[in-house]
Amino acid sequence: MRRLALVLLLLLCALPAAAERIVLGLSEDQVALTATFDGRDILIFGAVRREEGPPPEAAPLNVIVTVSGPMRPLTVRRAERRFGIWINASAVRVDQAPSFYAVATTRPLSEILSDTEDLRHSISIPRAIRAVGNEVIDRDSYIEALIRIRTEEGSYQMLEGGVTFTEQTLFRTRVTLPATLTEGRYATRIFLTREGAVVDTFETAISVRKVGIERWLFNLSRREPVQYGVLALLIALAAGWAASAAFQALRG
Repeated sequence: MRRLALVLLLLLCALPAAAERIVLGLSEDQVALTATFDGRDILIFGAVRREEGPPPEAAPLNVIVTVSGPMRPLTVRRAERRFGIWINASAVRVDQAPSFYAVATTRPLSEILSDTEDLRHSISIPRAIRAVGNEVIDRDSYIEALIRIRTEEGSYQMLEGGVTFTEQTLFRTRVTLPATLTEGRYATRIFLTREGAVVDTFETAISVRKVGIERWLFNLSRREPVQYGVLALLIALAAGWAASAAFQALRG
């Protein structure tokens, strides 16, 4: 932590003067997806730079950190039991939803961020999901179901109190990236708030990409789908033959 604090202090000295400004760092800004990838913790740390101390009557600052995976359209369906079987009865089209989304805060989000600022910056999980143009009366229930399912999977995380803020200057939090990550750019945003209003923002990104054989297979499936299909068939046949041979050997 001493080395971390020293780095942040040097960064603070190098910045131009500002009333209250965020200085940020990441434990790593690239994540490699391999066959053995089972998730990873990312440390996000930073500091608040001040030209001079805040007025004595000023309310305390709070920090909000969000990490958002690639946005994708999707359809949320509702299943109903009819005539003894389950069928998809209705659906809502979601224009854009993050494949991964985490929100970490110093205090409960409702206490440190106003609805107006949440609407402006799309910080909370429901605000990060874009489902405009749907005329379904109970659209919100579909969005709630999507959030509930992805929260149970670990793809959506609400970490209230997950940011440690020391002396209103140094802050840090840890976000767990699950094993089900998709490849792409993971936008990382930090918001400094006071009395529900956003005082300053900072944005960077974490790059998540496949490497090694996984990258080669991914590129092959996109560029040469026929060859990829033949290769997949050969691998399946070889795996089946090996399993059968092993079973016969055990019986013998």
